[in-house]
Amino acid sequence: MPLVVKPVFTYEIPERRPQTSWRSWGGIQTEKDAKEEIARIQEELKTLSSKADFPVSFLPVSGVRGIDDLSRIEDIKTADMYLIYPAGGGSNMFDYLNKTGKDIVFFCRYKSGPVYLWYEIISPRYLRQHTDSLKVTGINENDVVIDSCEELLWRLRALCGLKNTRNSRILAVGGPGAWSQPLESTINTVKEKYKLDIQSISYEELGRLITEARSDKSVTAGARKKAYDYLRDSAVKLETDSKFVDNCFMLETVLIRLMERFNCRAVTINNCMGTIMPLAETSACLTLSLLNDAGYLAYCESDFVVVPAGVLLSNISGKPSFLNDPTYPHNNLITLAHCTAPRRMDGKTLAPTRILTHFESDYGAAPKVEMLIGQTVTNVMPDFAFEKYVGLPGKITDNPFLDICRSQIDIKYNCESKKVAENMPGFHWITVYGDYIKETGYALKKLGIEFENLC
Repeated sequence: MPLVVKPVFTYEIPERRPQTSWRSWGGIQTEKDAKEEIARIQEELKTLSSKADFPVSFLPVSGVRGIDDLSRIEDIKTADMYLIYPAGGGSNMFDYLNKTGKDIVFFCRYKSGPVYLWYEIISPRYLRQHTDSLKVTGINENDVVIDSCEELLWRLRALCGLKNTRNSRILAVGGPGAWSQPLESTINTVKEKYKLDIQSISYEELGRLITEARSDKSVTAGARKKAYDYLRDSAVKLETDSKFVDNCFMLETVLIRLMERFNCRAVTINNCMGTIMPLAETSACLTLSLLNDAGYLAYCESDFVVVPAGVLLSNISGKPSFLNDPTYPHNNLITLAHCTAPRRMDGKTLAPTRILTHFESDYGAAPKVEMLIGQTVTNVMPDFAFEKYVGLPGKITDNPFLDICRSQIDIKYNCESKKVAENMPGFHWITVYGDYIKETGYALKKLGIEFENLC
C-alpha cells in the first residue's frame, strides 16, 4: 500500500511596526512569497514521486498560519504522515499534528529556497523545549531534514515499509515459535511493538488441505506442469528426486489458498525440519523460495524473534529477504546459510540455483541459490529482547558449498571481526540486497527499538 503523505506549509505574515523588531527570520514575508513557496514544494514533491522506488502518494500542499487553518483541512485525517515545511508560525501547530499520533518529518530550507525561521530554532524551541535534552514525544532529531530531497526520500521509504509492516497479518503454520525463547512473552512483545496480527493453522488442518489438493486432478496436473517449467530453466540444476519438486509446487498452491483465505501475504512454517515433511512428502524449503519469488513473504521455522524484522526489511526494500543462520565472524568475513532462500533477491532477476535435498534430513527439495558476487547487502541482527537490533552492511564474496544449509554466502565487512563477535545479539539474521541501514534504523526507532550500525 502506498504511503499517503500530507504536506503542511506553516508560515506567518508579519506587519511592519516603527522603531521595533517586527519580523522573524525567514524569506517568507508576504502572501505572494507563500504562494510561490507552495508551488515550489508541489514541484519538488512531483519530482520526488517520480524518483521513488516505493509506493507513495502526496496530497496537495496546505498552507496554514494557525490551528484554525489546520482544523479546516479536509484531507488531514486521510494521511499516514505529515510532512511539515516550517517556514514560520508557532509550534502549537506542530503539537496539534503530533497529537494525532502520526509520523512527522520536518523539511527546513537553508539554501534550497527561501530560508525558514525554523531552520534556526527547531532544536532549542521545539525539540528541546528550551532545555538541553529532547522533550517532544514521538519526534526526534532524525525527523528533521535540511534542504536535501534525497534525505527526505529515504525517510519516506522507511515510513512506507513501516506502514506496510505495522498491523499486517501473517499466517503461522503449526503456530508461532520463538527460537530458544519464552514463547508467550516473545509473541506479546511482537504484538506490542510491531502490532502484527498472527493467525495460526494447525498441522492437522494443513494435512487435510494437502490431501484434498492431491485428490483434485487439476491441482496435481497444475503442480506437475509448474514443476516441469521450473526445471526447464537452464539456470536450474536438479540434484534431488523430481517428485519432491512436484510436491513443493503442490504445497505452494495450498499455502497460497490459505493466505487468500486469511487475507494476508505472509506465511511462516513451524517445525519445518520435521513435522511438515510426512504431510507434504517433501521439505518446505523450495516452496518458501517460490513464494518469496512470487512476491509473498515466506519464512521457515516460525521464529518470531526474527520474522518481524524480515517483514520490515522486505517492506522497506521492496525485495525478498533471506532469513539465515550466521556463523562466527573472522578475518572480516562471515558465512550466512539456510536451506531456503529467494532466487529473486534483487526483486527482478532469478539467480542460478541448484535444487538439492534439505541438508539436515537429506530429504525433499531445497534451493542452493547462487547469489550475486560483489552485491552490497544489509544484514540485520534482531536481539531476543526487542530492545536493540544491530546492522552490518557488507558485500557478497562467495557462494561456498559446505556441509551446512544449502544456500550459503560469504559476506565481507569493513569493521573488526572482534567488534562484530562482541555485538552479535539473538541468533537468526535477515539479509536483503542493497544498502538500507539508514532506513532500518529510522523505522526501528519508531517501533521503540534501538539500532546500532557496526560499520
